[in-house]
Amino acid sequence: MASTAPRLPVGTQVVLRDLAADHSGRPVQRGAIGRVVGDQPDGSYAVKLSDGRTLGAARDQLSLRRAYQQDLAVGLYSDPHQLVNDHTIYAVVVGSRAFGLSTDASDTDVRGVYVAPTADFWSLAKPPMHVEGPEDEWFSWEVERFCELALKANPNVLEVLWSPLVRRVTPVGQELLDIRQAFLSQLAYQTYHGYTLSQFKKLEADLRQRGEPKWKHVMHLLRLLLSARTLLRTGELAIDVGDQRDALLAVRRGERSWEEVERWRLSLHRDLDDAMDGTPLPAVPNIARVDGWLRDVRLRGVPR
Repeated sequence: MASTAPRLPVGTQVVLRDLAADHSGRPVQRGAIGRVVGDQPDGSYAVKLSDGRTLGAARDQLSLRRAYQQDLAVGLYSDPHQLVNDHTIYAVVVGSRAFGLSTDASDTDVRGVYVAPTADFWSLAKPPMHVEGPEDEWFSWEVERFCELALKANPNVLEVLWSPLVRRVTPVGQELLDIRQAFLSQLAYQTYHGYTLSQFKKLEADLRQRGEPKWKHVMHLLRLLLSARTLLRTGELAIDVGDQRDALLAVRRGERSWEEVERWRLSLHRDLDDAMDGTPLPAVPNIARVDGWLRDVRLRGVPR
C-alpha cells in the first residue's frame, strides 16, 4: 500500500517497528532508535542507529519516536481500518484534483475524519489518532485530533473542510461542516506564512545542490500562498485555484525561472501582510463552540 504520509526529513528521530538487519547483515532489534540520514536508491530511508550502525528501512518499518507509544496502541487493534470503515463521518478528495491542478498522472488523495467509539477511550490502549488506509492514498484523523489541528490553522487540515469533492458525509459529518467557520482565525497568517517560508528555504538548498528545485512542490507552495491571501482578505477558504491554473502548472513544468518564482512569492507574502490589516477573521478561533460540539459527540457515543 502506498503511504500518504510526507517524506521524513533528514534528522527525524525514528524507532524501528520490527526486527531488521543493518548494512553489514547484523540483526537490529525492534524498538531500536535512530535518525534519518538520507534516502536509499530504492526510495527507502537510510537510518543511523544510536550505536553508529546504519540500515535501510521503508516508511512502514519506522515510527516517529514521539509517536511510538501511540503506534503500539494502534497495534492492539486487530484492524484499525475498521475505525475508518465503520466510523468515518466525513471524507473528501484533496490535493491536485481538489485544487483544479490535476493532470492525467495525478493521484486521488482522500482525507477523512472518524469518531472512535467513546467506550474505546476507557481502555488502557486508546484509539489511534490517525489511520493510513484502508485504500491507497487514504489518510484519516480521529475527530479530536482533527479539531486540534484545525484550530491551530493547519493548512492541510483546514482544506479538508472546504474541499468541493466530498466522498462521504454523515449527519455528524454535516454538523462538523456546519461549524467549520469556528476553526478560522488570524492564526492562519502565521501557519501559512511560516510554513511556506521554511519550505522555500529547503527548496533553495535543492537549487544549490541539484541545480533546480522540486517544481511540483514550488507550485503547491505558491498555491498555498494564494489560498492564504483569499482567506485573509475575505474570511473564506478558497480551494480551487481558478484563473491561476495555467500559471501554476507552468511552474510545475519548470517553465518559469527561479527568479520569476521568487518575485511572485515575495509579492504574495506582501499581499498577506497587507491583508492582515483589514482581515475579517477573528484573532482566535471559536474554541468553545468546537469543544461544545466535540463533547456532545462524545456523549452521544456513550453505550446505553
